Amino acid sequence: METEPEPYVRLATLRTLHRVIADLNAARSLAGTLQAVVEGAVTGLGFNSAVVNMVRPDGDLVVAAVWELGVEGEADEGINSLLGQIGSRESWNRLLNAGDSWGSLVFVPHDRGWARPVDIPIWGGGQAFVPAGAWHPDDMLLAPMYSFGGELLGVLSVDRPRNGRRPGPWTREALEMFAQQAGIAIGNARLRAEMQRALVRLEREQQALGASEESYRQAFEFAPTGMAITELHGESRGRLTRVNDALCRLLGRSRSSLHRQSFADLVHPEDAGQLRGIATENGRAEVRLARRDGGWLWVNLRNSVISDAVEGAVYLLTHVEDIEDRKRHELQLAHRASHDALTGLPNAAELKARLRMRLCDHPGSLPAVAQRPGGLGAFGGFDPYEAPGYDPYEAPGAAVEQSWPDGHGGFADHGGLGSGGLAEALGGGQTADQGRGHAYGHPAVSDAGYDHVHAVPPEDGVGGPQGGRALAVLFCDLNGFKGINDRHGHAAGDATLIEVAQRLQNAVREGDTVARMGGDEFVVLADGVDRARAKDLSDRLRTAIAPPIRWENRTLRVGVSIGIGWAGCGMSIDEVLHTADELMYVEKRARANGGRSHRRAG
Repeated sequence: METEPEPYVRLATLRTLHRVIADLNAARSLAGTLQAVVEGAVTGLGFNSAVVNMVRPDGDLVVAAVWELGVEGEADEGINSLLGQIGSRESWNRLLNAGDSWGSLVFVPHDRGWARPVDIPIWGGGQAFVPAGAWHPDDMLLAPMYSFGGELLGVLSVDRPRNGRRPGPWTREALEMFAQQAGIAIGNARLRAEMQRALVRLEREQQALGASEESYRQAFEFAPTGMAITELHGESRGRLTRVNDALCRLLGRSRSSLHRQSFADLVHPEDAGQLRGIATENGRAEVRLARRDGGWLWVNLRNSVISDAVEGAVYLLTHVEDIEDRKRHELQLAHRASHDALTGLPNAAELKARLRMRLCDHPGSLPAVAQRPGGLGAFGGFDPYEAPGYDPYEAPGAAVEQSWPDGHGGFADHGGLGSGGLAEALGGGQTADQGRGHAYGHPAVSDAGYDHVHAVPPEDGVGGPQGGRALAVLFCDLNGFKGINDRHGHAAGDATLIEVAQRLQNAVREGDTVARMGGDEFVVLADGVDRARAKDLSDRLRTAIAPPIRWENRTLRVGVSIGIGWAGCGMSIDEVLHTADELMYVEKRARANGGRSHRRAG
């Protein structure tokens, strides 16, 4: 181009730049843009060869596009072997610094061969004599290409000008402009490529998210256990915003009715505390939920907090597992462990546990607040045993039924002290020692100043302001029972024990305990009685047992010997029972010496 007149060179250069830049912007991919760069440098700027070295993520440069014209002006792919070859960034920096600056271009003349690192891919070359101003085969002209932010994207290397001379000012300026536009086009192509990859990833992620959401929806809706989602914030806080069919079936309720409620609306009052403990956090709790039919269902609630990256905890996912059968089985096992299998009465272990709850280790006096009426055995501050004119033996209380499952996940045990059995009397999970000083569900720790009324034998001052309350222990031993077993067999003996147990329960007050110690021995605990009332209770027990028992058209008769002992704080359980047992033998011997027909049985 340098041999033509200057105005023509300018016009031709502008036309060439317009065409090749249009080709750059028309490329549809990064690879197409790079190929347009080398082809534009060759066909539009008057060079026979061009190579683009692109910067890799690790900083080194790799040959990404090449182009060369043959002798006849056709494309020659002889330099394609350079594609993929890599030169280190360090070597390229050394080469660019060793050349002459032609504006933004770098020219490395052939006499600076020492500046050519061996790891940079080169082509052409050779020994030749050229006149001054001519292009030598070992000359190099490099055009760095930058992004908008000044980041080096690559280096365009051109060789062998078609006029055989080193480029003049106009060709240099045209190459600079072309390199600048090439950098912009490459940057845009990279952005388009990244955007396309991002769109592909987004589409795949959306597809995966859609599949995941559908999987979650199906897992939620068709889960075999109940599931619910609760909102943690906003107007619907605590409400069940989403429930599945399994939960509706468990509770016998419709979706619409559950959406208007929360677990707090459904939980049994006694389990509300456990529910509050996991109301807004991960955790689990075993509680009873109300069914539509009015019953209670034991369930295991397992919470998982669902969080948002911005808002934090948003929802609570709750798994609701039906544990009614397991819970009933546990309660049945606990009941069997604490009750006699034949009569359904509390057994010896349960009797001792209830005594232990009533007695403390220290018989000394307590502050007046701990001795007030309405401590142990008081109901809301009213003690029926202390009511004016109240006589618990004026008429027998309602018959106390045996302890059987009550249909609501618990047991209807009205067997006496600490009603509800040992597990309930201990407040759920306490040991008998931990529960000492508790009865009727009232906490009591004598030395800590809590409500506890000392058990004090009558001779120690019943009725005084610091006197406490008497606890009678009536040890009962059947007379004539061994003869029934010997003459009629164990079936008759079992029937006799069951009938005696029922009669004893019918004869005591609702708050008293009737327990079977084993064999034909029974013990009755009567709290808050004096000697006269304890004697009256003893007579009532004898009267209740005296009538004949009908069994398979036969008449069976038994009597009873009763020893009335007294439990007192500071006494051991064995001491209390042994004392009552000894008094029972005293009565048995007295009756025998008095000519009565009673004799020790069993």
